[in-house]
Amino acid sequence: MSLDETKNIRALFVLEVLGRPPEHLVETLQGLIKKIGEEKGVIVKDHKINKPVLMKDQKDFYTNFAEVEIEVKDSLKLLLMVFKYMPAHLEILYPENIRLTNDGFGLILNELTRRLHGYDEVARIIQMEKKILEKKLRTLLGNKKTGKEKK
Repeated sequence: MSLDETKNIRALFVLEVLGRPPEHLVETLQGLIKKIGEEKGVIVKDHKINKPVLMKDQKDFYTNFAEVEIEVKDSLKLLLMVFKYMPAHLEILYPENIRLTNDGFGLILNELTRRLHGYDEVARIIQMEKKILEKKLRTLLGNKKTGKEKK
């Protein structure tokens, strides 16, 4: 990154978790905040963990969220944090305007593209495995119906 680029970007992450028991959600959020604080080039400025709430549609499942204010060294680090921690919401708090050079913006786009290709590869593999499993299941179910199942 160039000296002409914006440094020390402050952002607010909203991290959401779902599960049970409710105290586990608080522990999970505490662990995530601790991991974020241990990231190189990241400072946790403030955080607030809310109380778990019972979900209306799911019996015995809770939801919870934390607000985590962070400061990152640059825009590329912010992008990496978004991919790693997948916040439910992100708000840039400071600065009002962010400067990027062509090189800095290129680094961000290359990282974004690299990750999207990785996700696409995983999705393709899962689709192929799904087709194979469906074919095997149809064969197995077909053999059971006709009594040709091998023992």
